[in-house]
Amino acid sequence: MLAMARGLFGCAAVVCLLFAIVAAGSFAATPEREEYKAQVEPICKANTKANEQILGGVRKQVKEGKLKPAGAQFAKAAKALKKTRGQLLAVPQPAADKARLAKWLSYVKEEVSLFETMASKLKAEDKPGANQTVSKLLRTANKANLEVLPFEFKYCRFEPSRFT
Repeated sequence: MLAMARGLFGCAAVVCLLFAIVAAGSFAATPEREEYKAQVEPICKANTKANEQILGGVRKQVKEGKLKPAGAQFAKAAKALKKTRGQLLAVPQPAADKARLAKWLSYVKEEVSLFETMASKLKAEDKPGANQTVSKLLRTANKANLEVLPFEFKYCRFEPSRFT
């Protein structure tokens, strides 16, 4: 019985090791991914810098009850992200990653919509609605980031928690 358990454990360990090797290989950076990353990171970097300026101090404004100006800032950020998404859509994608990138860009589209919703909620002085939107935005950003984990993006990782 003990020998059989050892044999099963050994087989399970080998299967786990093979799975880890296959998984690591599927996440390995390919030349196509590196080229795509090199093309999109500057686009995302520009958006990140724009958001730092646009959304700077927005958290403080919300805490102070200045919801309408904060809403205007989110409207500008939504417009900037929408422009960025358009630029990202124009970059040729690696064939092996088309489905992954399509899903990622659909999350980015959802983030644009959530930024617009946030702007509307804040302009209407609906703080509870804005808080719910923040939660949705954070979940969506996490899903988007997980989708493109193999690309090891620095700037194309969306981190709305820096501003909200």
